[in-house]
Amino acid sequence: MKTQISTSIFKVLFLFFLSSTILISCKNEEKKDSAEKITSEENSSSDNQKGKAVLKEAFHTDRDLGDNVDSPAIWHGKDGQNWLLATAKEGNAIIVYNAEDGSFIERFGESGDGEGAFSRPNGITVIDDFLLIVERDNRRVQVFQLPSFQPLGFFGDELLQKPYGISVSKTGENTFNAYVTDNYETPDEQVPPVEELGQRVHYFSFKIENDKVVGEHKKAFGDTEGEGILHKVESILIDEEMERLLIADEYSEQRNIKIYSPEGEFTGEIISNKYFDSEPEGIALFECKADTSGYYITTDQSDDYNKFEVFDRKTLAHVGTFGGEITTNTDGVALTQKSYGDFENGAFFPVHDDGSVTAISWSDIAQALELKNNCE
Repeated sequence: MKTQISTSIFKVLFLFFLSSTILISCKNEEKKDSAEKITSEENSSSDNQKGKAVLKEAFHTDRDLGDNVDSPAIWHGKDGQNWLLATAKEGNAIIVYNAEDGSFIERFGESGDGEGAFSRPNGITVIDDFLLIVERDNRRVQVFQLPSFQPLGFFGDELLQKPYGISVSKTGENTFNAYVTDNYETPDEQVPPVEELGQRVHYFSFKIENDKVVGEHKKAFGDTEGEGILHKVESILIDEEMERLLIADEYSEQRNIKIYSPEGEFTGEIISNKYFDSEPEGIALFECKADTSGYYITTDQSDDYNKFEVFDRKTLAHVGTFGGEITTNTDGVALTQKSYGDFENGAFFPVHDDGSVTAISWSDIAQALELKNNCE
């Protein structure tokens, strides 16, 4: 009897020891897998950081976080003006700086819904001597004559719900096309169901006549199924020569740039989220009209590791990554290829952390990434 009891106890102890050993082994494997995953992610981040060229900014405008600066634009006037203009979302104004050294020139606008007033100005662009401002909370695009800031009216106010970004192309004398992103949400401020995302971009034509803007809504578009769905939109760029609309999808599970045709059809091309650790934001174009070569420069917006990704204009191949010494948390960007002041081959202008704008010489970017200095 004692022998049977001892044998039973031994079996129980053996099974307990065996199961404990297996459990510990499994936990160690889980820890190992987790550690390998973390190490892999850290190595990937480290590899990305090693590939980032860090460049010294040429200038940094005065900072005011109360303005909540969002997006910049560049205007080169006929009388030698070189202006850097930026939207102040909370300040309900347009701030004008000297694009040669970043010094303050003037501040334009006030809160309101009349002509010349703003309610959360966000997107901004300049074409010829016309300035276009997207007002998120006035739900419209307002147009001004430069350099006087004479209001020429607005369009889109009966259609847009929560507009953000804008890109414009010229079609004739004082006639243009405009593409405006509309990031409308559900009542609880969530991304709507995919079947309701068919109006993420609005396509307008407009003309300036008798000092007034006359706009016409062409269509609204956005896929509601497949890879072309536009979940969370803000930045947009029209590249007319390449027949492309580059649209940044900031949704956390997307983080990519989808490419549509100017007519509003998804092309099937996507700039992958493997280049964006955070949110894809402002998009700029360096273009050479003679041979359609050039680059797309896109923001990967981050408080911790803000960077700018550069892609070949023709092939969409990734060609390099750069950042500024101080520039971080970038929303909008602008680029000029004009030679002026100390910028022999133009400059790149990113917003810096909601309060100011910096400038990085294109010559410095081109040298660091072995890109074209100019189109000659």
